[in-house]
Amino acid sequence: MNKRDHPRVEVADLQADISDGNDFFSGTVKNISRFGLAIDDVPAALDRDADMYSVILDGPGVHFKLLVRPVWELEDGGVKAFGALIENSPWTWTDYVMGKEPLTS
Repeated sequence: MNKRDHPRVEVADLQADISDGNDFFSGTVKNISRFGLAIDDVPAALDRDADMYSVILDGPGVHFKLLVRPVWELEDGGVKAFGALIENSPWTWTDYVMGKEPLTS
């Protein structure tokens, strides 16, 4: 069973602009957690060898700039999905994610 300290939260309203240090790409955020996220529908040209990506997330009433380290990627044709560990984020990101996490008893 997959146990996590901080659960993934499915989201449907966040868009991502990603820079690999050479170019900019757009994608759709699939899920988030306090320390990671998964982004889908990214052009395959995103540099898989980059150590870090700069990611700007936009959604209804929210805007975040994150520095992330890619940890996995799946490519399908001309698009890919990837998961990343968040290396640097503002406090407002943690507050945002905590507000979306399910309540536990």
